[in-house]
Amino acid sequence: MELMKLPPDPNPGNCRAALAGLVRFYETLSPDTLDQLPSIYAADAHFKDPFNDVVGVEAISGIFRHMFATVEAPRFEVTTRLLIGREAMLGWDFHLRLQGRPRVIRGVTHLGFDADGRVCRHRDYWDPAEELYEHLPLLGSLMRWLKKRLASPGA
Repeated sequence: MELMKLPPDPNPGNCRAALAGLVRFYETLSPDTLDQLPSIYAADAHFKDPFNDVVGVEAISGIFRHMFATVEAPRFEVTTRLLIGREAMLGWDFHLRLQGRPRVIRGVTHLGFDADGRVCRHRDYWDPAEELYEHLPLLGSLMRWLKKRLASPGA
């Protein structure tokens, strides 16, 4: 994803309100709230995470529909928020159950807001190797071995 510098926001309160609304949306996210996406995301918003790279509200909605269909009890908890102009960073914990076991994935989201206060750029950063793969029966052993093998001697 190309990082472009957004112009300064002539109305800083616009982005503060948009960020607060986005945090509320994510912390109460459910299949029933997905119809709110067009008021939160720009029609041509770009969304990228370790598994997806899509453009458009319908494609973003599809990612969340897939999440609700494939994991149990997904829930986001925003732990940190920073806003500078029309750019924001959110730190978060994603709580879920995989194969009946509770998991927490920790990550950060970089956001860009358009002039209307809607998200035009959303990029999630988190480590699937540490947060997911290490917990899988066969792949986990290999990932832990690789991590140990590649780590600095004093780590």
